[in-house]
Amino acid sequence: MTAWKPDVPAGDAPLYERIADAIECDIRDGTLPPGVRLPPHRDLAHVLSVSIGTITKAYGEAERRGLLFGHVGRGSFVAGDGRPHPSSAPDGTVDLARNLPAGGPGAKHFAEALARLRRRPDLALAAEYAPPEGLEVVRRIGAEWLRRRHGMEDVSVNDIIQTNGGQHALALVFGALCRPGDMILCEAATFHGAKTLAEVGSYRLHGVELDAGGLKPASLEKAIVETEARILYTIPTLQNPTTITMSASRRKQVATIARKHNVLIVEDEAYRAIASLEDRPPTFAELAPERTIHVATVSKAFSPGLRLGFLRAPNAVVRDQILRHVRATGYAPPALGALVFSQWVEDGTADLIADQIVEDARNRFDVAKRILGSAIATAGSRQSLHVWLPMSPLEAERTAGRALRAGVEVTPPDAPIVAADKISGLRICLGGAASLAVLESALTVIAQSLQAEVSRQGRAVV
Repeated sequence: MTAWKPDVPAGDAPLYERIADAIECDIRDGTLPPGVRLPPHRDLAHVLSVSIGTITKAYGEAERRGLLFGHVGRGSFVAGDGRPHPSSAPDGTVDLARNLPAGGPGAKHFAEALARLRRRPDLALAAEYAPPEGLEVVRRIGAEWLRRRHGMEDVSVNDIIQTNGGQHALALVFGALCRPGDMILCEAATFHGAKTLAEVGSYRLHGVELDAGGLKPASLEKAIVETEARILYTIPTLQNPTTITMSASRRKQVATIARKHNVLIVEDEAYRAIASLEDRPPTFAELAPERTIHVATVSKAFSPGLRLGFLRAPNAVVRDQILRHVRATGYAPPALGALVFSQWVEDGTADLIADQIVEDARNRFDVAKRILGSAIATAGSRQSLHVWLPMSPLEAERTAGRALRAGVEVTPPDAPIVAADKISGLRICLGGAASLAVLESALTVIAQSLQAEVSRQGRAVV
């Protein structure tokens, strides 16, 4: 494609990164379709009046983002024609199993953020022991982020504890409040990380039935009475794996039941920062602040490698219990990555990255909806990083097996399931494919696997 010339944006980032940005932009708008060969390094260097080394670094950066793949002796090609790409496993399998933001838009901003950190007067704090609740500058920025992207208007710097990601926050909460054998209520299908924590800590999970509005109040109250549980763990926004967002009225009902039975609510808001306004009803921290532990993570809005979370405790007693576990398990949260986040929030990069992830999530959901159609649960949100396909456990296992044999890995069907008698299905994560074209090919494999299961059942009936 020798006539193509990228429109390189201005900015402070290194030139090779800005050329890679231009390549990404032209791929997204269709100027560079999947499979097209880019100009040789020397030719593009001449067109842009830059060094060949700069083009080599730009193409390498684009490959790292999953936009291009190189073929020795033939050149660099736009990903999406079925060839192996960086987000594939070594055997070429496409990863639709892990729930992560697509394309890693946060990764390309790391180098610039680290360069700017050198000029921060508080950088030396990263080399010292931080307080167990985290650096005040980080918690101040965290409170600002929660106000802006979570809608928590009343949160302050003194309310929150910095954690090493959302999983660490949940480990702190469960460790501080539960003892081996204690019962924790949750949705009938839930975050696999919570299941792992329960296994390691010898806690018991009890799955509560849910519908399109979220947890069913009658089922929740029945479970509280029968199990005598005093902890409810819930993912109320873009629930993992079902993508259901609990309605405002349902949240009020759940809060009322929790007060009636003196139950603490642990709300895991991993996806709230990328949810639409319609998918952001009041949090439990606002509806029942005296009994809610709010957990937020930034990995879904930025990059999975940025291990940073924020935890709001309902009172001083619970806060002290959690801080005691911080000291016992890690002494203090790490500061360097948290300062990167602070830098991004302060200079506006944070919103830029999060908005890019939202835009990409919408585009990927549209592809999924077009290919999978009515197989997707109707509660699905365009801004979810995954979709949920309700089906029987046997159908899910067979569909996942067929897809894997065809080169597409999905979340193991039993991974999120707590109560198999109440819910079953298949979670398909949309962020692991390197491009929309690769995603479309992978989802076509899923659709064919679903159709094969329907045909098998038809033959069985006959």
